[in-house]
Amino acid sequence: MPPADINEIPETMPETMNAVEIVEPGGPEVLVLAKRPVPTPKDGELLVKVAAAGINRPDVLQRIGGYSPPLGVTDIPGLEIAGTVVKVGANAGTWKVGDDLCALLAGGGYAEYAVVPAPQALPIPNGLSMVEAAALPETFFTVWTNVFDRARLKSGETFLVHGGSSGIGTTAIQMARVMGATVFATAGSTEKCAACIDLGASHAINYKSEDFVEVVNSKTDGGGVDVILDMVAGDYIPRDFECLAVEGRIVIIAFLGGSKAEISFGGLMVKRQSLMGSTLRPQSVEAKGRIAEALLKNIWPHIETGAIKPVIDSTFPLNDAAKAHTRIDSADHIGKIVLTN
Repeated sequence: MPPADINEIPETMPETMNAVEIVEPGGPEVLVLAKRPVPTPKDGELLVKVAAAGINRPDVLQRIGGYSPPLGVTDIPGLEIAGTVVKVGANAGTWKVGDDLCALLAGGGYAEYAVVPAPQALPIPNGLSMVEAAALPETFFTVWTNVFDRARLKSGETFLVHGGSSGIGTTAIQMARVMGATVFATAGSTEKCAACIDLGASHAINYKSEDFVEVVNSKTDGGGVDVILDMVAGDYIPRDFECLAVEGRIVIIAFLGGSKAEISFGGLMVKRQSLMGSTLRPQSVEAKGRIAEALLKNIWPHIETGAIKPVIDSTFPLNDAAKAHTRIDSADHIGKIVLTN
């Protein structure tokens, strides 16, 4: 008998798999389990048997018809997974069949199998489960590229994240803390504020009962914060500038509060401030690969020591994707929601 192909798992691969489809734009009920062909990895890609897949706000936007996949990307939602390599395409680096990994995707995570660009894959940090590992890529890639690459947050600076109890927020608090920043966070309840403090925020502000501008300026003696990560936008933007330091930087990564704002450019110019924004999903594999390398070097060691830990709100089986989206739509969650196979 000839030896097994070392680039493919030695078992019969199914031709089809369970995957979640968006049958039409709408609420969670439009997420339906269906049969799809098992994808084939191309050059530079890996085929992964998915153990768990994280749920993120861009998935919700795609579900309601507001965020189409990039050209050539599957319509199956899901931007991050953890699982085991079962097939390796040509030129896919040192990954081999049987390796466990977590990875950032442009789509396709809500399924039993997914193709992964090899540069966007990372080893699962020691001590983490598949569920915990699946909660890493989307939020950690997003926070690193926006807070540390774009906004250049440094040790000794002050940092404010809106939505501190969200998946992005819980990640940003921990990453900023271990990198030496003083962290402020906003959240919508006493319980959520307490969670932010537990994760390392020095100050948690209940935006329903407190004015974050007043609190930040009071706690910084009027100096303001150096960096703000904002996923609300809308009328938060002019208020962000009111508590932003000289040479301060604001990064917009979503606009849950609206896509338009009125600001005064006078203050921005006098204080030499910066306002910037970005999206991660359309960026090139090469760009995402550089982020993965930075995370492996700068953040993965902190995960392995336990200084940073993904916060899991809840898990749902793949066939309950609609219930998982109902949970994220409620905004009651703290941390990440994860689908399991």
